[in-house]
Amino acid sequence: MATAFSSDGETALRRELGPAPAPIPRADLDGFYEMGRAAAFVRGGGFRKVALQFPDELLADAAAVAARMEAETGAEVYVLGDTTYGSCCVDEVAAEHACAEAVLHYGPACLSPCRKLPVLHIFGKQPLDIGRCADAFRELYPDRQSRVVVLSDVVYAHAMGELEQQLCPEYPNIIFSRVVCGDPPDPALPGEERQFGRQFLVEAPGGLQDCAMFYVGNEGLTLTNFVLTWNRCSFSSFDPTTNCGRRETLNVNRALMRRLYLVERARDARVVGILVGTLGVAGYLDVLQHLRELLRRAGKRSYTLAVGKPNPAKLANFLEVDVFVLVACAQNSLLDSSDFYRPIVTPYELELACNPAREWTGNYLTDFRELLPGACAHVELPPAIPAAEAVPDISLITGEMRATHLCDPPASQLPPSTALACRDQTRALAEISPAAFFLESRSWRGLEQQLGQTPVSKAVQGRRGIAIAYEDEGREQS
Repeated sequence: MATAFSSDGETALRRELGPAPAPIPRADLDGFYEMGRAAAFVRGGGFRKVALQFPDELLADAAAVAARMEAETGAEVYVLGDTTYGSCCVDEVAAEHACAEAVLHYGPACLSPCRKLPVLHIFGKQPLDIGRCADAFRELYPDRQSRVVVLSDVVYAHAMGELEQQLCPEYPNIIFSRVVCGDPPDPALPGEERQFGRQFLVEAPGGLQDCAMFYVGNEGLTLTNFVLTWNRCSFSSFDPTTNCGRRETLNVNRALMRRLYLVERARDARVVGILVGTLGVAGYLDVLQHLRELLRRAGKRSYTLAVGKPNPAKLANFLEVDVFVLVACAQNSLLDSSDFYRPIVTPYELELACNPAREWTGNYLTDFRELLPGACAHVELPPAIPAAEAVPDISLITGEMRATHLCDPPASQLPPSTALACRDQTRALAEISPAAFFLESRSWRGLEQQLGQTPVSKAVQGRRGIAIAYEDEGREQS
């Protein structure tokens, strides 16, 4: 089933409006949204225009928070009503449309580093029953010498200090992770883990493999990302909504088998669509260029597509594409593509498919920045070999023979930036693009303006309602 990142909006269209939720009392508004810290951030930076980004579930408080911020800071405040991509990422594009100098990001966050604007993350202090959480931990780990790393959703990070005070005297080997916004300036220490905005030091003899993981938060993409990334560790969780703890029964091997199947689909693909799933995460332009070069060397044709939030209807328009690769934050990279016409893979999975030098080691990477040159997981492309010396490979899906070697482009092929041709009699120059030339050969290429060919007519009243159910549809059927 598709995740909320790829929703087509049908649920919102069919949703019946009810009474608005009760507003947060003024005393709780200051604590929940940390108004003092936010105002100090704006005043300290001297920002005159600030953008406030809320997820859908917190938009009801946006007007009250914006009014308080303007009154306390004197800055001009804008509320970002809709995010370009996932709400966990900072929407720098929408903020720049308002000429904002800084962004206050509220609610759950993937903590991906941003490229341009200063950002202050305010997660919102969701309630957590510390006593029940501690009792659930004791039931799941009766051995007091257990080595356990405690992770949490960012909205419960405020309560981890109190939970640590309760459990540390009983469990001497327990490790609490720390939420870190942005890249830490200091290099990592031996045994220190820094991933997904979490930082913790493991002193176990066998490293992280000797530790179990305890996650405080609701089931969702964050937990799935943790389980797949640290797939050699046993996981358990505590859901603050139900106040129940459990051992995670997600079949990691089965999930990895599904992802490795997608790697095989990527190996068979001849045309790959690179989906731009973020415009704010640092390094996204570098990984786009890296993927284009990887696909070019692998002899595959690539198209770069910016379609906003992907959904099956949007991507079904690109029938020529065999597989898509989504460049998004680590939390939104693992998109379930079972509802899509073509599979969607991550940049790491595309590297497994197209880079012969990269081998499957059992470690799964969802942060695309780890694949770039200079990162610890970067693997250089091997030198190209002649086609006559290439070892053929058999597809595990189609049973057909395929080439697995990297090739150099023909010497006569010009770079795209210098491949120019005369467009028409006005001697205008146009860039020769293989992708554009291919799309020109299609029988349907979208809506055409047809300037001067359509007669001018007066405006008339159209249909009323929304496309899913117009007001006059019932009368026409009867």
